[in-house]
Amino acid sequence: MATPLLETARLILRPLSLDDVEQLQATFPQWEIVRLLSREIPWPFPPDGALTFVRDVALPAIAAGTLWMWTVRMKSDPDRVVGAIDLKVSADENRGFWIAPPWQGRGLMTEAADAVTDFWFDVLAQPVLRVPKATANLPSRRISEKQGMRLVATEERDYVSGRQPVDIWEITADEWRRRR
Repeated sequence: MATPLLETARLILRPLSLDDVEQLQATFPQWEIVRLLSREIPWPFPPDGALTFVRDVALPAIAAGTLWMWTVRMKSDPDRVVGAIDLKVSADENRGFWIAPPWQGRGLMTEAADAVTDFWFDVLAQPVLRVPKATANLPSRRISEKQGMRLVATEERDYVSGRQPVDIWEITADEWRRRR
């Protein structure tokens, strides 16, 4: 299934494309964004990091039907990328996101996460959503709590900032539908 355009009250979630590379390259490589993301992200972020990721990783996975990825944009400024959110088929990591610091703390990522979680359960018909996050990432944890997810495991993983404890959060399709 192709990644659809999604809208919320304040946001446009536009499917990722090569047209987004320039803005992603300008916005993404900030320590505050990457420090609690997977160490698979090169740091320092290379000048062609966004192009390499979009062209060689994301778009092939999207074409294969294992990844759905959106850029996050304000309806009031639809040409500006302020973040990204994705869903992927995996045993214990189904959703990831980031938002640039000027837009953090406004509930925007909760709004985006609700929209893509609806898509995960209602359109993709997945039975469970699992979301890992660094234990230290309290804003991300609050999104999981607001969504009614429960903590199901704790382990350690390597992040850009080093080895960190990580919490695995989960919600089933039935639990999500009861909350919505």
